[in-house]
Amino acid sequence: MLSCTGKPEQVTPVSPFNIKKYLGKWYEIARFPHSFEEGLSHVTATYSVRKDGGIDVLNKGFNDDAQKWEEAKGEAYFVEDENTGYLKVSFFGPFYASYIIVALDQADYQYALVTGPDKEYLWVLSRTPELDEKIVDKLLKKAQSLGYDLGKIIYVDQSAMPSAMQDKPNA
Repeated sequence: MLSCTGKPEQVTPVSPFNIKKYLGKWYEIARFPHSFEEGLSHVTATYSVRKDGGIDVLNKGFNDDAQKWEEAKGEAYFVEDENTGYLKVSFFGPFYASYIIVALDQADYQYALVTGPDKEYLWVLSRTPELDEKIVDKLLKKAQSLGYDLGKIIYVDQSAMPSAMQDKPNA
């Protein structure tokens, strides 16, 4: 298994962490741009338990140019212990990359700030398609304090879609 499961400088995963509370659907509110998400709106990530104790990951987004849903299936496993928000995720065979939860609404698990193995990856996630601007600002200020370049941040379109396109992958 090949992996890039390091942590960016100054980044500490959240702890305590409860994977059972983290499972389910998350909406991508903001992110750094990457080729694997280019042109996608209405991006979500859904996490569920695997039979082997890992986590199934289903990322889904609407390709605005092609007018169709795209999805990527992956798997994730804890890097340290199950009480720490530090996982490794793979969408491409034996290649794993860090999935580090940097900030989390510890009370209700309604929003999160996530990074990858370096400071080229950053996501703001929410349980709802919209997240209060004050919370987004708080999360982005935390990222900035850790050395992330917020000039790269893009906001994901999560506005209402025509009902004909809702939840129909590859339609």
